[in-house]
Amino acid sequence: MNTEQAPGWLPRYLVPFFTLSYPTTPPAHPDSFPTSNYYSNGLLDGCLIITAIAVMAVLRDVTRIYIMEPFARWKLTRDLRLSKQRDAAARSNTNGKANGVANGHANGNGHTTHVNGNGSVISRQEAKKMRRSVIRFAEQGWSVIYYTAQWCFGVYVHHHLPTSVLNPINVWANYPHIPLAGPIKFYYLLQTAFYMHQVLILNAEARRKDHWQMMTHHIITIVLMVGSYFYNYTRVGCLIMVLMDLCDIFLPVSLPAVIYVAHLAHTTTWEAWYVVPRIWDPSRGHFMTKEIYFGFFAMLVALQIIQLIWFWMICRVAYRVVTGQGAEDTRSDDEEDEEDDKKND
Repeated sequence: MNTEQAPGWLPRYLVPFFTLSYPTTPPAHPDSFPTSNYYSNGLLDGCLIITAIAVMAVLRDVTRIYIMEPFARWKLTRDLRLSKQRDAAARSNTNGKANGVANGHANGNGHTTHVNGNGSVISRQEAKKMRRSVIRFAEQGWSVIYYTAQWCFGVYVHHHLPTSVLNPINVWANYPHIPLAGPIKFYYLLQTAFYMHQVLILNAEARRKDHWQMMTHHIITIVLMVGSYFYNYTRVGCLIMVLMDLCDIFLPVSLPAVIYVAHLAHTTTWEAWYVVPRIWDPSRGHFMTKEIYFGFFAMLVALQIIQLIWFWMICRVAYRVVTGQGAEDTRSDDEEDEEDDKKND
């Protein structure tokens, strides 16, 4: 336990939940973070992951409930009201009178109507659609905030490592990279906590059409991160994570980044076969065998397949919007919701 860096008032059994565990002597000539504290790894690292998951859950709910959802609800309500006013004005100019929506009555199509906080009348179908849009916006808003912050942290870590995006073979130089500098260890634990938190969210909320694809993606990612953490493949892990976080922030660069990550995975794993000794020697930090090598490679390929499938689905939605066919989010709506809509119409 890291009792030296923990505040004196913190009970000893809580120290691993609030500090990086396993402090150790820094290497004689570190090639990164020369002034940082250094750490080894172990099971107590899971305590800090638990704390990070709890903090993320609170931040996500606060951001979603008090920032994202109110803003989305206000924006959608305003846009819907203005749209109804424009439609009413157009019909009034054409027919000489406004319809029921403009004067505040039901529109006569048999659907139940609701009055929101500003007095506008909306149908039940519009209210349900608005609720879904608000939830989606809030969830995606939190993701953008997290990925942006974590990408910035990842860029900081990557900047201090002797690795290059254009020359990824450097991730294997001087393997194994132990002990770990504090920022690298903290970055890895935060990323692992985030995907574990995402798994909990997937199982706690209503299932969507892509539930099992998302679950598969997150489970593979967690296995890769935990495995690379304990097998000392952290530099290639940091490089891949910082690129994938960029994909989740900016859709326009997603395809080039995903393609490059595929190239990176191929290059680093292919070169590792020749550069890293294929031996199992935990006492010296060596964890490279043929089985582990092909296991990591297979999981990276599986992730790339899922990413490319998602990108194709996003491009299909974008194409429908550009061609005027209307957007349908094939990744979000649950099939049970569609059945409910049919029953209520």
